[in-house]
Amino acid sequence: MKTYPMSAADASWFHNDGPANLAVIMGVTLTRKPLDFERVRQVYSERLVTFERFRQRVVETGFPLPTPHWQDMPDFDINQHLHHIALPAPHTQAALMELVNDIASAPLDHSLPLWQTWVVDDVEGGSALIMRCHHCIADGTAMMILLQRLYDPAPGAPPLQGPKARGKSIAHAEKGLLAPAFNAVAGAARDAVALVGGAGMLVGELLRKDDPPSPLKGKFAPAKRVAWSVPSPIADIKAIGLRHDAKVNDVLVAAMTGALRTYLKGRGVDVDHTTLRAMVPVDLRPPERMGQLGNEFGLVLLDLAVTKARADHRIALTKARMDALKHSPEPLATRALLDLMGRMPKALEDFSNNLFGRKASLVMTNVTGPREELYLAGVPIERMLAWAPHPGKELGMAVSIFSYKGLAGLTVIGDAHLVPDPELITDAFNSEFRKMLKSTVKPAGPKARPAARKAPAKTMARTPAKAKAPVRQPAATKSPARKAAAPKAPVVKAAATKAPAPKAGVRPSRKPAAKPAPARKAGTATKTRA
Repeated sequence: MKTYPMSAADASWFHNDGPANLAVIMGVTLTRKPLDFERVRQVYSERLVTFERFRQRVVETGFPLPTPHWQDMPDFDINQHLHHIALPAPHTQAALMELVNDIASAPLDHSLPLWQTWVVDDVEGGSALIMRCHHCIADGTAMMILLQRLYDPAPGAPPLQGPKARGKSIAHAEKGLLAPAFNAVAGAARDAVALVGGAGMLVGELLRKDDPPSPLKGKFAPAKRVAWSVPSPIADIKAIGLRHDAKVNDVLVAAMTGALRTYLKGRGVDVDHTTLRAMVPVDLRPPERMGQLGNEFGLVLLDLAVTKARADHRIALTKARMDALKHSPEPLATRALLDLMGRMPKALEDFSNNLFGRKASLVMTNVTGPREELYLAGVPIERMLAWAPHPGKELGMAVSIFSYKGLAGLTVIGDAHLVPDPELITDAFNSEFRKMLKSTVKPAGPKARPAARKAPAKTMARTPAKAKAPVRQPAATKSPARKAAAPKAPVVKAAATKAPAPKAGVRPSRKPAAKPAPARKAGTATKTRA
């Protein structure tokens, strides 16, 4: 059977599986109407398998050191990858979360192409589609290319056209007995040059102290636990950012950091005197690789502002640190390091991954999903969720921010032994965002922005744990001399901000009440993303 060499970056991610933490991306698509399994099978049969990686398995071959290669799967059968099941009673999102926990805990069968999909019936009257894909096939950005192939902009419409390659890539010798060796040497030379360019920064990162012991560090178990937040309107996030001169990403990362501060404090960590770093993927896909699968990203270490008790201080510090990373050569250097390690024996790569992984405690990704409503097999998609992996032996959890249809949400996946209650993190994220929104003041003057729009009432947005509906806060009186007290909110007591001018007022919370849910509920593209 014919084999094809795997790129160094993809090989590096293939070897990144830890004994318990696998390098597997997972996504869940939710619909309010039931999916027709046969129509889904037809979509996958006609569209997904046009990507050859989904018809190939991974084998390690070569001399003197075996390296990962793609191999055409003999007698490929899509029915070995598509599964049709029903969600057990009570058919709630809590039951769905338990199912996702079980699926996320299982390894992929390496005798087959490294992906699996489940169509789940009876999910609150609709359906869920759960897909897992090994990271060696695609990163977060590449997974968006996959979604564009599988999903339609309207019922019966042709699928969206993904981005196309621009320009020409560096030519490689592809023929002859020595071609693989020549390409490996040439690639290693280029990676070495890129590595030298960011060597100072990379060495500095590696010389940092390891992240301190915390509930996110320790011995891993095979089982996983997942959770997801209620979705937040992008318009509300922008309104918060406007007040703090911050971007959408800054606000979301600051809210996530506040949630982690709350969680770690509840687990006994002295959050005022600790460090917590996240490993963040940064998309480096060149123009000639647009529209293709594979891994094209570097990594940076982000110090999360968990020591800051005030949300506004966390936003300011988060913005400053993320702005600094935007101009850092670190992503290029780590990308070159990953490429070099992908050409090395797995034992050497494991040593490098463990060394770098000790500097952080979690993975954090942010992927911008489709802005408009999409359809799968003729059924409108209500919500999309995505989880990045936290592979290796050092990273106990991954948090992912994903946006779809004007809403953004947080997902968490963690080791069941270390983080048995990830729904506490997503609940804290919901609370942090509500508090940020309540403190947002409407700008004064004739160019004041309109109030942030209300999230759609019918969005499948229930948080896995119970959440109390926020209380609407009345506008402050127009008199500059008087201060109107805000009503009690379920989490904090907030007083309306004193109006700086006669026309200023307190922006009321426009976030819809989260629907209550049971206490715990229950892959090809990347860009900060993995």
